[in-house]
Amino acid sequence: MNTPTKKVLSLSIAAAVLLIGCGKEAPAPASAPKAETPPPPPAAEIVKIGHVGPLTGGIAHLGKDNENGARLAVEEANAAGISIGGKPVKFEVVAEDDQADPKVGNTVAQKLVDAKVVGVVGHLNSGTTIPASAIYNGAGLPMISGSATNPALTEQGFKGVFRVVGRDDQQGPAIANYLVANAKPKTAAVIDDATAYGEGLANEVEKALKAAGVKVLPREKGTDKTADWKAVLTKVKGKKPDVVFYGGMDATGGPLLKQARELKIGAVFAFGDGACTDKMGELAGEAAENLICSQAGIPVQAAGKAFLDAYKAKYNIDPILYSPFTYDAAKLMIAAMQKADSTDPAKYLPALQSIDFNGASGNIQFDEKGDRKDAEMTIFTLKSAKVTPLAIIKGGKSLTLDEYAALGAAGK
Repeated sequence: MNTPTKKVLSLSIAAAVLLIGCGKEAPAPASAPKAETPPPPPAAEIVKIGHVGPLTGGIAHLGKDNENGARLAVEEANAAGISIGGKPVKFEVVAEDDQADPKVGNTVAQKLVDAKVVGVVGHLNSGTTIPASAIYNGAGLPMISGSATNPALTEQGFKGVFRVVGRDDQQGPAIANYLVANAKPKTAAVIDDATAYGEGLANEVEKALKAAGVKVLPREKGTDKTADWKAVLTKVKGKKPDVVFYGGMDATGGPLLKQARELKIGAVFAFGDGACTDKMGELAGEAAENLICSQAGIPVQAAGKAFLDAYKAKYNIDPILYSPFTYDAAKLMIAAMQKADSTDPAKYLPALQSIDFNGASGNIQFDEKGDRKDAEMTIFTLKSAKVTPLAIIKGGKSLTLDEYAALGAAGK
């Protein structure tokens, strides 16, 4: 084979190899199908619940106790993972300080309306709650007080106003009748702090004492900021009353009682729920021993164990007075929203009006005015600087704490 022939043959072989190399490639290994990323869960709808109470001033301890109860209820609801209207919801407490001042109360009430809360737990004092309720009513917001006891609150005809404690026209006769039965007074002095709560409760006590045949001296007054009661008490001392009732809060009731004992006034001293606290022992010292006081509801000691344990675990203190009721107030609102499957106040209000709810303070149902049906009354004394229940009045019957607990265990 000559050289040109060899060259042609080499070129032919090289071309063939090149053609083979450029032929169809072997298929690449099939890759695994990509897993689809699930869509993120829908964002929780923020639902704001307002709370108002005095967080500064002489009764800030009671305002904070109220707020603690409402916050605990909201935190428990969030932990339960509630959905309403097909959407997960997260509740938030919007807290305001009304300083126990009606003018400030109206200002913060409007602030809550502007913040788009769906309901309000509060206020603490009747004097702030009553005027603020008109603002909430105008905005269509349900309001539940855990402590305002003046009857006028629910006599206004507002369909969205409720309370989970009793009224002063129930509390006043309860403590007056206890005093009549146990102290057997012939003459009584009545003093109040000139607030809607203090004066209103004092009026009810005075009416009940007079109806029982007790002579009631002309009314004496101070204010919710009075610190020096000596002039008032000196007048009272000269009339030698057997009992003295004070309508007001513990911040003023404690100094009144201490100064009365300093003046050697030996009468039985009695107070309403605003001064039915351990704080009286701090403010009046030994003078507070054996005072008599009342509460328009069950005592803290009779509240549900789950609530008491949860409160202590969260705040490392025991509840003071009204927190079981503000806890229930917040729970009631949330339960009504669940029942109506809506956070719209206009839609859940009917569910709230007809609710039948077992809370930390017992079974709660409302009458047509928004008052709690069959509200209990409790009479206390103070022993070793601690308020101690003497009797719980339910359905006209006077029960000990153990007897009341037994009724609860029996589901009655």
